[in-house]
Amino acid sequence: MKKILFLFITGLTVSASYSQEVSDALRYSQENLTGTARYRAMSGAFGAVGGDISALSVNPAGSAIFNSNQVGISFSNQNIKNNSNYFGTQTSDKENSFILNQAGGVFVFKNHNPNIGWNKISIGATYENTNNFNNEVFSAGTNLNHSVDAYFLDYANYSNGGAPVPHQLVNTLPNETITDLYQHLGSNFPNAQYPNLSGFSAQQALLGYQGYIMNIDDVNNPNSTYSTNVPKGQNTNYYQTNDIYSRGYNSKVSFNIATSYKDRLYLGANLNVHVTDYRRSTSFYETNNGVLTSNETISSIRFNNDLYTYGNGFSFQLGAIGKVTDNFRLGVAYESNTWYELYDELSQSLYTTRQAAGGPIVNANVAPNVVNVYESYTLQTPDRWTFSAAYIFGKSGLLSIDYGIRNYGNAKFKPSNAGFGGINNEINNSLTSAGELRIGAEYKVKQLSLRGGYRYEGSPYKNGITVGELNSYSAGLGYNFGSTKLDLAYSYLERDSNQGFFTRGFTDEANITSKLNNVTMTLLFEL
Repeated sequence: MKKILFLFITGLTVSASYSQEVSDALRYSQENLTGTARYRAMSGAFGAVGGDISALSVNPAGSAIFNSNQVGISFSNQNIKNNSNYFGTQTSDKENSFILNQAGGVFVFKNHNPNIGWNKISIGATYENTNNFNNEVFSAGTNLNHSVDAYFLDYANYSNGGAPVPHQLVNTLPNETITDLYQHLGSNFPNAQYPNLSGFSAQQALLGYQGYIMNIDDVNNPNSTYSTNVPKGQNTNYYQTNDIYSRGYNSKVSFNIATSYKDRLYLGANLNVHVTDYRRSTSFYETNNGVLTSNETISSIRFNNDLYTYGNGFSFQLGAIGKVTDNFRLGVAYESNTWYELYDELSQSLYTTRQAAGGPIVNANVAPNVVNVYESYTLQTPDRWTFSAAYIFGKSGLLSIDYGIRNYGNAKFKPSNAGFGGINNEINNSLTSAGELRIGAEYKVKQLSLRGGYRYEGSPYKNGITVGELNSYSAGLGYNFGSTKLDLAYSYLERDSNQGFFTRGFTDEANITSKLNNVTMTLLFEL
């Protein structure tokens, strides 16, 4: 998909043809609700409220509402449970993690000259873990129709501009190991002879062929198609399991400046630096009940993939808050596209067993000692607008509402001349605009504050089911000790998704219901 970068380091090969997916673009375009306990307890509805360190992440003008310097730190415990339904079989898996959720501070500089309307400038810096990727999903079930052989056949038969991968490229040559072949294919394609054949496609064909999942139909024809060695038939079915184990984070460091005009109009801006580090290991297993014949057929398959994506990005935000009356406020904020520079590393292995009637079980271990290290590429995530309103009940509490909108179909991989046209069209055709509604309330009883909130986010997919709607509820409390504040929050989130194990050839999906419970504690100090 991208231009080849050629390098060899102690068993590593550098290539440039890993196939990006719509889910990759979506992963870095979405942010989970993070921040201080007060912010999370009110479901992040702070666009017109301000006066909270995490409010800066919605509307940068919010720091100018502070009347004194403040620093804080927040920790979260996150527990996520994923319930999977795959062809009627119910399974579940869960993951618990403890993270530094947020840290930062705001410093306020007041102008005491009554003749100057701009009476305040605030400067802030914050760190937020905008997405915690720690997760585990396990799916299992009996597929009555489809085998994973379709994944390898699709790459082998339709990769070279719709033509089969030439079989001499995936056939073992004298004195060449699987590692040598896998590395060669990843590093040397496309080329002048095969301009449409990506190294990744050829590597998938190699894995399937060397694992005896498929055969060449005509060995005398270099452009012959491939056919499966997996048993087929009316009474043949396939028991399949899929493990997904992910780790990592997406974080954001923001530098903020804001100002206040006569404490009626507040303006602010953020410069944001994003860092992402994502690791995902998947292990797919399949066994079948096919009847043994005189020819060897595949009886089991295990296919492992380990992906590591890392990089950094940049974005900016602009915002304004206006006091319509002493109690009623309106806010608007714009968050730009984030421009990421990302790197991918991928390693794969395949293990199969095959047997003929009356014959022994034969194992094939196709485990190249190779890590594909791909050229860097750019991902441009979509921008976002947020509109907010809040009513302040004096010193007794507040009610706030935010509505944000983001068009996920505008996400793009770049450079456009490096073969990203297909995936960008797929993103545009699959994803759509999604609105997010946040409602929060706070009620104060002397030093004690009681809080609650609700959050809704629409599906980013046009079909509404690949990733479904999000619903979240939150509650919390805080106590003001004077110069120190302690806040606690609990939030619950639920979302359904249809998760395909692979994006080509074999695309059957498991229905996943994800339930996330989060507890956050924040300690704040006024200086």
